[in-house]
Amino acid sequence: MSKVCFITGSSRGIGLAIAKDLAKQGHQVILNSRSPLDESVLDQFKDAPKPVGQMIGDVSDFDTAKQLIDSIKEEYGRLDVLINNAGITWDNLMIRMKEEEFDRVIKTNLKGTFNTCRFASSIMLRQRAGCIINMTSVVGITGNIGQTNYAASKAGVIGLTKSLAKELASRSITVNAIAPGFIETGMTDQLSDKVKEATLNNIPLKRMGQVEDICRCVNYLIDATYVTGQVLEVNGGLHM
Repeated sequence: MSKVCFITGSSRGIGLAIAKDLAKQGHQVILNSRSPLDESVLDQFKDAPKPVGQMIGDVSDFDTAKQLIDSIKEEYGRLDVLINNAGITWDNLMIRMKEEEFDRVIKTNLKGTFNTCRFASSIMLRQRAGCIINMTSVVGITGNIGQTNYAASKAGVIGLTKSLAKELASRSITVNAIAPGFIETGMTDQLSDKVKEATLNNIPLKRMGQVEDICRCVNYLIDATYVTGQVLEVNGGLHM
């Protein structure tokens, strides 16, 4: 059955790959970014069975997040799947980290997830159905040098996911998280060969993941109506 799916931070990378995969299956996909999407992004959906939707706005802002979710309800009548993918990094060692570097990462990654969950939950509770998938990270489980802000935000997403899963379970709403390891995207392409080699040496499967690996997990969690409050790690064995 076709579902109404809202993917935050879906103008590129993992978010865009998820959106394309869901659209190809015939779901009603709604893209999100802080600024209007390039035509090159929208062209990737021209063969999708349903016209792709757009909701432009920064989900880290509480009022903006409410407006976005309200607009989805008004235009499509329901919201079946929320995927919180919007996120940023601003790396630095703790001893050098500025307050802005910490606050902005927490606001985007953690508060942005809270904001959309807060308003989507109201719709899904009335529907007595829904699926929320929050993108966390292996770093939110293991920690990482130079990423105390990012690791804290992603660890917070895990706690939010587990707590919200308990709150919404009685209405048949599932809430889970996906924790990617190193996935080949434009971001990882910028890593030096030396860093890539060191990374691969720590991954038992000896390769980086593909965006398709994340898409498969998203599809599983959408269909897995008896799975909630879980963190699905997709990291090639980097953390076990």
